[in-house]
Amino acid sequence: MRNAKVLVADANSTDGTPEIVMSFKDRLDVEVIPGGFPSVGRNAGAARATTPYLLFLDADIEPASPSVIRRALELAQRKHLHCVTTNILCPNGGILDHLLYGGNNMFQFLSRLHTPFATGMFMLFDKKRFDELGGFDVRVNFAEDFMLSKQVARSKFGIVRGGVNTTNRRFKKTGHFRMVYLFFLTAFNYWNEKYFFRDKKYWV
Repeated sequence: MRNAKVLVADANSTDGTPEIVMSFKDRLDVEVIPGGFPSVGRNAGAARATTPYLLFLDADIEPASPSVIRRALELAQRKHLHCVTTNILCPNGGILDHLLYGGNNMFQFLSRLHTPFATGMFMLFDKKRFDELGGFDVRVNFAEDFMLSKQVARSKFGIVRGGVNTTNRRFKKTGHFRMVYLFFLTAFNYWNEKYFFRDKKYWV
């Protein structure tokens, strides 16, 4: 990992994130950069990257398998894929959390048949294709990850086994039923670009 550049986009967090990140500087090539809404922070990191692939992770993500990142990269290289994602797991969540993330993973799997769907929790992207697509659309403040991944050709989209662990933080803050409502509303409006530009009050 020492050869990998790790860029952490910090949106004025108050939990000591920059200090925690820099405490790993003796083991990782790590840097804290200014963030903002997800699209802004991710694009800022991508703009500084010089590697052929970009891996986007959310703040509360950790690999469920120690080899998931390596295998995602190997899959992308072997099949010349533009975007690779993995399953999202919530080991410390409740039954409803497990059901909803399970539904997310099933939808993600089925999306390979129609319109690729990947979440920003884990998104490995070919940098050349990422740049061609213009990165994450900064006008979008909800489902910006789906907005980008749906532009990937089905033959260039892959899902690697192993998964990543997350928390149920967003479910607790936004509410399970509102998250489900937003999820399906987004899925049914995948063709409607104007929908993605409307404020969903997601980050309020």
